[in-house]
Amino acid sequence: MAFQHKDNTGSLFRNDKREKESQPHAKGSALIGGIEYWISAWTNEGSRGKYQSLKFEPKEKREETKPPEKPAPPKAGKFDDDDIPF
Repeated sequence: MAFQHKDNTGSLFRNDKREKESQPHAKGSALIGGIEYWISAWTNEGSRGKYQSLKFEPKEKREETKPPEKPAPPKAGKFDDDDIPF
């Protein structure tokens, strides 16, 4: 059984696959208001010290980026000779 977050909780884990500066330092997920989110976190340095910048993205949104399934081929139907234009 997979781990289930309680509402308004989440988890972050170090991103060991980080190859570019633009990629997050940590990644994880959260459940907020009954909606599941992916979390991305970057550690930055500011005038008051280090801080975490966070990005939340609904999990459903990422699933939509998958290529759409191929539509089913049209079913052969009955037609009359009157349907032929010649």
